[in-house]
Amino acid sequence: MKTNDYVRFLTQTFVEHFETPKEERKKKRETRKQQKQSITYELFGILPYTVKESVKMIKKNRM
Repeated sequence: MKTNDYVRFLTQTFVEHFETPKEERKKKRETRKQQKQSITYELFGILPYTVKESVKMIKKNRM
């Protein structure tokens, strides 16, 4: 990506952000807060999630 493209992208996102009404931005922020991921994912990344899902799959296949 060239510098010119990057500057264009930044200005577009900046303008888009400030063109949206304040109430809509607040609603969007609230929905992001409600969709927070589990604490293990936040602390340790995707590794605990993959281990958990692998164990689930192994248990499911044994039955």
